[in-house]
Amino acid sequence: MEPIILIVLAVFIDLTIGDPPNAVHPVAWMGNFISVLEKIGLRIPRQGQLIYGIFITILVAGIAGAVTYFIMEWLEATFNPLGGLTLIVNPLIAAFLLKLSFTVSGLRRSADDIKKLLMMDELEQTRRELKALVSRDTSKLTVSQMSSSAIESVAEGLCDSVVAPLFYYLIFGLPGAFVYRAVNTLDSMIGYHGKYEHLGKFAARLDDVLNYIPARLAFLFITLSAAFRGKGKEAWRTARRDHHLTSSPNAGWPMSAMAGALQVRLEKPGHYVLGEGPEPSPEHISRAISIFTVAAAGWLVVCGIAGGIYLVF
Repeated sequence: MEPIILIVLAVFIDLTIGDPPNAVHPVAWMGNFISVLEKIGLRIPRQGQLIYGIFITILVAGIAGAVTYFIMEWLEATFNPLGGLTLIVNPLIAAFLLKLSFTVSGLRRSADDIKKLLMMDELEQTRRELKALVSRDTSKLTVSQMSSSAIESVAEGLCDSVVAPLFYYLIFGLPGAFVYRAVNTLDSMIGYHGKYEHLGKFAARLDDVLNYIPARLAFLFITLSAAFRGKGKEAWRTARRDHHLTSSPNAGWPMSAMAGALQVRLEKPGHYVLGEGPEPSPEHISRAISIFTVAAAGWLVVCGIAGGIYLVF
């Protein structure tokens, strides 16, 4: 099935229907499966957790890639170029699966919900909602720190939830997109220091490798988006200066670019400060969503063009 057709259909589904409930979302299923494997892993002596972590990473990613591969093979085998319902239904199924590997509307909605809660001074509910977006302890965050968390999530999400899945889809097809989603989900759940130091090390390092190019693409598209607001130079300079301040070799690129685009200081207390200027307010979340939207649209256009070139050749 032609990439450009599936990308256009997947974007249409994302913008009109959005994300399905977790009960029927493959990424949520991955998370539930990883939770079971994680509990087993934490019972293993530390010296064996690294090997077990490698095993579950290969297992989860392998299942994700294999299932989507065989689904696509089945759709291709039952595709009837002479007509019939398969001419319509099969591309729609494939496009829906592709949409499940990325989200634009979901990130926009989540960040906007945080902004609305902050504007209504619903701080405790905001802290609860933020737990789904960030890994930090939200219990003592101030309004500006919660605003910063939401903005950082939007910026990093451009890489993790938009650029990277479609990048790997264009190279490896739908299985590539879902293998990436599996590794990224593993990293978000067990790729931390502390009790996950050994269990999640392989997943975290593999996620770093897979995000190396997408993170820098996300930085470029945020910078281009910022240029429409006259802040392109600021985004570029801030990212070039501050990208190394995060523990992740990748996350600092889009986040510091966003800090420069907004001319604010983004901070994870005790870890890093990106950019210069005042602390962000809830209004800055709206501006971050706008920059994210233009950047995501630009990336989707590039993916469409790449898919069109594939169709021609």
